[in-house]
Amino acid sequence: MLSLEDADRLLTASALRTPALRIAQSGSVLPEKRFTRHATIAGQQLSGLVDPAKALALFRDGATIVFQGLHRYHQPLADLVAELELELGHPCQANAYLTPPGSQGFATHSDTHDVFVFQTAGTKDWEITTAREETPTVEAITMEPGLSLYLPTGTPHAARTQQTVSLHVTIGINQLTWRGLLRRTVEGVLPPDEHLPAGYLDDPAALQDGLAARLRELADRIEAVEVGAAAEAEVRRFLTARTPRFAGGLLDAVTEILDATALRRRPGRPCVLRDVPGDRIDVLLGDRVLTLPARIRPTLEQIRGAETFTPSELALDEQSRLVLCRRLVREGMLEVAR
Repeated sequence: MLSLEDADRLLTASALRTPALRIAQSGSVLPEKRFTRHATIAGQQLSGLVDPAKALALFRDGATIVFQGLHRYHQPLADLVAELELELGHPCQANAYLTPPGSQGFATHSDTHDVFVFQTAGTKDWEITTAREETPTVEAITMEPGLSLYLPTGTPHAARTQQTVSLHVTIGINQLTWRGLLRRTVEGVLPPDEHLPAGYLDDPAALQDGLAARLRELADRIEAVEVGAAAEAEVRRFLTARTPRFAGGLLDAVTEILDATALRRRPGRPCVLRDVPGDRIDVLLGDRVLTLPARIRPTLEQIRGAETFTPSELALDEQSRLVLCRRLVREGMLEVAR
């Protein structure tokens, strides 16, 4: 997923910019001016560009290098996060922490989301505070490659290296909650916004009748909410707001899709089918909706269930199946199986 060689390439040869990287030492995040520089491309100024020499000097002096949002620029973790999002139905993110021997980047803290941790190089000693029968207990765990750790939201923890450099990845689960769903659902049925009446500061009773009437109206509207439609809207919201996934798209764009071309679903790409009025079908692809004729639903179901396939295997005439496959490759749902 992320080796020391990967970390070296990202740090020294990929022109990372803040906030994709930050550096912490002795419990504090260092100002970015201590490890960044300016540069120009085609006369345009670039700020926040990570200076590898400065970053490495801080690392040698005991600082922890934090790669943030790795799911946006490191393909193995991008694939993992995309597939995990589809399994859980919650947005996910990936960070990594590179710590030199005998160092600690952050003091004891807790996160506002669930976290999965896995070690990819070296070892790191963790102290985790757990509450058992209302009595906090500090557990010591040494993480090494092959082990993973789950930290529920709000679990206090701290980690420190001993004799070896450490590289570990954290997968953050940014939970969607019932409160959030209720808020989004109620937002859609709130009455029109109006000004409060003048004079209510001296006479709060002036608000009572209006507030009571609007609460009754809101209660009636909530009672009338079609929960099936609200649930469907939540699914659509999630499956149309994911990060676009087009790795390999350039190679696909210069490859002629023929009847014998092997194709497959792009990893981490959803393909959820929804019938819509007008004899149409919506295909929810994660970052977009593709609307197609409902008559090809059986073909889309066939594509969804196939590990790999060729257009010739689809139950459409040659022209129609090639047009469909080329469209699905262009939209990022399919990729050429190389």
